[in-house]
Amino acid sequence: MILAIYLVNAFLVYLMVGTVFAVLFVTKGVGRMDADARSGSWGFRLMVFPGSMLLWPYLLLRWLKSAGPRPEQNPHRLSCRGVPEDSEGEVGS
Repeated sequence: MILAIYLVNAFLVYLMVGTVFAVLFVTKGVGRMDADARSGSWGFRLMVFPGSMLLWPYLLLRWLKSAGPRPEQNPHRLSCRGVPEDSEGEVGS
């Protein structure tokens, strides 16, 4: 019974920390990690809130490591920069 109380309390602390993180993340962090999300509406931010509240450890690490939005790395952009394609059409192999 005592173990159950500790587990429930640990989960509640996890959710409280996640809630504080999610408020900060949806107002500041999501725009730093994704350029398209920077201009996102409050409806978008409201939809991102529950996920960021539950996945806060992973998102915190990504937020701390990010120096800004990453550039796209799709085949079209790579071919425009002169990265050669192989005979099967794969870029950079």
